[in-house]
Amino acid sequence: MIKIRKLLILLWAVTSLQAQSPMKPIYLDNSQPVEKRVEDALSRMTLEEKVAMCHAQSKFSSHGVPRLGIPEIWMSDGPHGVREEIEWDSWGAAKWTNDSCTAFPALTCLAATFNPDLAHAYGVAIGEEARYRRKDILLGPGVNIYRTPLNGRNFEYMGEDPYLAARLSVPYIKGVQQSGVAACVKHFALNNQEMWRGHINVELSDRALYEIYLPAFKAAVEEGGVWSIMGSYNKFRGQHCCHNDLLLNKILKGEWNFDGVVVTDWGGAHNTQEAALNGLDIEMGSYTNGLSSMSVFTYEDYYLAKPFLKLLKSGEVPVSVLDDKVRRILRMTFRTSMMGERPYGSFVNETHSLAARRVAEEGIVLLKNDKQFLPVQAGKYKKIAVIGENATRSMTEGGGSSTLKVKYEVSPLEGLQQVYGAANVVYSKGYSTGPSVYGRVIAPKENQQKLFDEAVKTAREAEIVFFVGGLNKNHEQDCEAGDRTSYNLPFGQDDLIREILKVNKNLVVVLVSGNAVAMPWLKEVPAVMQAWYLGSESGNALAGVISGTVNPSGKLPFTFGQKLTDYGAHAFDKLSYPGDSINQYYKEDILVGYRWFDTKKVKPLFPFGYGLSYTTFEYGKISADKKVYAATDVVKVSFTLKNTGTMDGAEAVQIYASQPKASVIRPAKELKAFKKIFLKAGETQTVNLDIKVSDLAYFNDKTHQWTVEPGDFVLSNAASAGDVKSAVKIQVMP
Repeated sequence: MIKIRKLLILLWAVTSLQAQSPMKPIYLDNSQPVEKRVEDALSRMTLEEKVAMCHAQSKFSSHGVPRLGIPEIWMSDGPHGVREEIEWDSWGAAKWTNDSCTAFPALTCLAATFNPDLAHAYGVAIGEEARYRRKDILLGPGVNIYRTPLNGRNFEYMGEDPYLAARLSVPYIKGVQQSGVAACVKHFALNNQEMWRGHINVELSDRALYEIYLPAFKAAVEEGGVWSIMGSYNKFRGQHCCHNDLLLNKILKGEWNFDGVVVTDWGGAHNTQEAALNGLDIEMGSYTNGLSSMSVFTYEDYYLAKPFLKLLKSGEVPVSVLDDKVRRILRMTFRTSMMGERPYGSFVNETHSLAARRVAEEGIVLLKNDKQFLPVQAGKYKKIAVIGENATRSMTEGGGSSTLKVKYEVSPLEGLQQVYGAANVVYSKGYSTGPSVYGRVIAPKENQQKLFDEAVKTAREAEIVFFVGGLNKNHEQDCEAGDRTSYNLPFGQDDLIREILKVNKNLVVVLVSGNAVAMPWLKEVPAVMQAWYLGSESGNALAGVISGTVNPSGKLPFTFGQKLTDYGAHAFDKLSYPGDSINQYYKEDILVGYRWFDTKKVKPLFPFGYGLSYTTFEYGKISADKKVYAATDVVKVSFTLKNTGTMDGAEAVQIYASQPKASVIRPAKELKAFKKIFLKAGETQTVNLDIKVSDLAYFNDKTHQWTVEPGDFVLSNAASAGDVKSAVKIQVMP
């Protein structure tokens, strides 16, 4: 009885103390405004706790504040899927059994869809997977501009046009962040090659910077509301981009009012003073051991760790600089891991697979189709040859940091076998490229001549051949940390295609790559398809388009030149590309991609925005709602689009603008609007698109302002940059 009485007294005391305890701290109260929570948390932190939040504690995490219950920040590579778990302080796989993700198509494929709605669905799906895996930051999307087809990371980006990249990155970001996961737009800025990426200094005009290389980042901030941005490895005007005063302080946080977090690329910081003062918030790295006593450079030795603390204590750097960084980190934490009613996410489900497949199907580009050679309906042929290593090789692995461990991946061969019947499909490898090893080229062990001869024999005995080749995310193909060394297909594929044509003219070439390639055999091949890296649903999507159950509607997000020197970056000396290992000058200036081809009248192999369909479309004449506009007006253009074929399909219509008489150099034309229109066979629709007159501006580097020069402008509707249908002239008044 006495023991029961004591227990009751104890329970009463505890209850009484809880009733008298102070209210929940503001920073833990989800009902409070984020900025109020930030200030409350900041006021409770010690100097050491603040500094700790500014640098890594493991390969993919940074410090929280355990004493206050503020969690660590966990990051994961993207942008095509959530990377497998790795060890705390090595790049070795943690070997979990529950981290196999959905692989989504590479961002070049997303760009080729010309479909912002699909970009949002992509972002939602990958955001849900990142949230389920308890990630706070997904390292993507990548929006660097396609300047040269040799860039090893072009497959991670959204093409050569800043407007296209901006319009697709914004819905992707919003989709990711609705799950309470921060998107991290990368690589800010001018990371347009992998050769010497860690130190090459890029020099270019302000016009090129603002008109070509910054718009997608600006849209990510001002329209997408992105919560984090990753700096790039290279230098810009003498300073590393991860702590570049002009890029981070003046433009990103000044002109654009970015309120989120700037994260280094791994190992991208080089100087404590610059890192502290020039806008960097979290320093991550890959060259350090944070655990072992044998390490000579631990996480506590990072530039924004003990050296930063020392500068703060000495007064060389004001505490206000630190507080700005921590405010940003806390703000992101309250938007993600400490967000009220944060969604739970989901992982590898039918909805995500469907999103991946839709992006893949809509992104595949039909480049050539003589005499309607495609589609090839099931049952038409009894002996089909599938030739090429890429028909069976995993394309979710390799490529560098975007490599994925996937739950499943349907290969092109499997997809074709499912449609045409395994008994009717004969496979021959044709060539071998060796294993995927980051940073090194490993020669294949197989006898290449034997593979070559077997493939030709297989082609000779078949009724039709599907050649599935291209690049493959190996080093010096489409891969981080190394650019391509040739514009041609590797491992003798061009010769193999020529030999196949000698024995079988019924050839479809499917190019799997994230870059343009030379096609010396193009005139002889009846059908060519650009397939990108299509993710988990690769084979299903590809087989659907080849067989005609899916009508192709992808458009090229970058120009295919006939040869390497057709591109502006390669039309000058080596200082333009790749540089002299110290400096590089963007000599083509604002004339990047189709802007160069059109303005300089260089005939491409395939123009930007190009893509065929199994149906045909008829464009009506474009018209504008009036003839004269003020600088603040919106131009409303319209025209009819009719599906004149016998198959339902979609067309990505494009609007280009030009200023025939300008006081400065202007490109021959620039993309200013686009829309993907789905039409049933025989259906006609009126297409309406809006263009802000302010979007017709050029960047005036003398006044540092966007300037709409009064005068005449021409707006054209087009099926590609090389296929203008009609034009209307408008006048802009002062």
